[in-house]
Parts: sequence; structure tokens; C-alpha cells
Amino acid sequence: MTAPAAKPKRRSIAVAVLGTREQRLAEPQPPRFARIAAYVLFFLLGIAVSVCGSFVQALWPPVGILLALAATAATFYAGLRVTGTRLGAAAPAAGWFLAMLLLMVPRPEGDNVLWSNATSLAWLFVGSILGVICATLPTRTSWFPGVPNPPR
Repeated sequence: MTAPAAKPKRRSIAVAVLGTREQRLAEPQPPRFARIAAYVLFFLLGIAVSVCGSFVQALWPPVGILLALAATAATFYAGLRVTGTRLGAAAPAAGWFLAMLLLMVPRPEGDNVLWSNATSLAWLFVGSILGVICATLPTRTSWFPGVPNPPR
């Protein structure tokens, strides 16, 4: 008589999409030039996501804020995963926040892109929190941001 086959362990949706911590930490580190190019690219992408999200969150109030925040989180997390460093998530967050500062300043004519309503404030507050969360996730590097395995 044979023993019944063990059922395969079910993985959560997050583990299926993002991988386990061990899998993420085992990924190879990109070369230095590729990382620097990715930092610049993600900084510019953070600016683009901030500008587009500022208009989308105001255009479709209930769904627009969720769509804008999803794009923001995806950009920050992609920077982290592509570069493998915390600086990879901080670069798009810096571009995102720089563009947000410029969009909050009223023009001399009195026009604003971001108003002081609930969706604009949620866009600013939750987007900032997403940047901090992604910049503090575990990476393939040690504690120093942007440098793989610095000397101790």
C-alpha cells in the first residue's frame, strides 16, 4: 500500500506575484552602470506618475485616486526590484514629491492643479506613505542605500 501524496502547499497571491523573501534576496545584483541609469529613469518616471496621477485623481474622483495610487505604488516598487537597492525606490519617490511640490503652488492667475480637497490630500499623504513603505522593504543589499554590500 502506498502513502497518499502530500498536497502541495498553497501560496498566497502576494507570494505568487512578488516571490518569497528568500527568492527576492537571491536575485543577482545589476551592474553599477545599469543601476545608475535605472535611478535616473525612475526619477523621471516618478515625475511623470506624479503629474499624470494629479490629473487622474481629480478627473474620476472615486476611482481616479485608486488608479493614481496603484500606479505610484507600482513605480516605487519597480524601482526597488529593478535596482535591488532602497535608493531604487527613493529615486522615483523623490521625483514624485518634487513634482507634487511644483503642482501644489498656485499660479498667478489663481489656477491650481491640486486643491485642498479630500482626494488631493489623500493623493499627497498616501503617496508619500507608499514611497516610505517601498523604500524600507528588504533588498538584496545591506543597510547602506544604493551600494551593494559596502565594506564594514
